Amino acid sequence: MLLTARFDNATATKAIEDGSLPKTFQAAIESMNPEAAYFTSTNGQRTAFIVFDMQESSQLPVLAEPFFASGASVAVRPVMNLEDLQTGLANLGR
Repeated sequence: MLLTARFDNATATKAIEDGSLPKTFQAAIESMNPEAAYFTSTNGQRTAFIVFDMQESSQLPVLAEPFFASGASVAVRPVMNLEDLQTGLANLGR
């Protein structure tokens, strides 16, 4: 799965100043155990892209809520690595 969290600038700045945003990121990374995590800006907003394996959809509230609580808009979508894509393409037409 790919979780994208885009943070409101004013809220994120306050969370950086009070130390809560780094703690949010650390807790999220520990609970998700991601394959990869990237942090950048998108359209002028602080943004996190986190690739992780979600075993059950019931995990979503626990994983996304810390970002919502930090003022982020959150999107989660399934993604594949190259091996997954090759497996899927090999199964076409079966």
